Amino acid sequence: QVQLVESGGGLVQTGGSLRLSCAASGSIFRINAMGWYRQAPGKERELVATIINSDQTTYAEFVKGRFTISRDNAQNTVYLQMNSLKPEDTAVYYCYCNCNAEGYVGGRFRNYWGQGTQVTVSS
Repeated sequence: QVQLVESGGGLVQTGGSLRLSCAASGSIFRINAMGWYRQAPGKERELVATIINSDQTTYAEFVKGRFTISRDNAQNTVYLQMNSLKPEDTAVYYCYCNCNAEGYVGGRFRNYWGQGTQVTVSS
């Protein structure tokens, strides 16, 4: 199994910054992508950013230029640096990894999720 533990959420004022971290552990053989989704009250979960290996990144339009995703492959950890936060960024942020936990090269990659961390941006 794979466990993902997020940290770094909290309450911040508009224009402030937060840095989220997510550490993956367990029987991980290989990681393809890691990233972040978010879900605001009454809304569907939406993609925020993903990173493949250490340098292939994808961002949602609404965070481009404000958020930066990075990854420490040695630690199986992904980070999300969030700057210039807005009230509309308020949501529960979920980390995921697309991981092979089957222990061999041909094993399937599956998405595993963390439990989420609350980010609240006050106006």
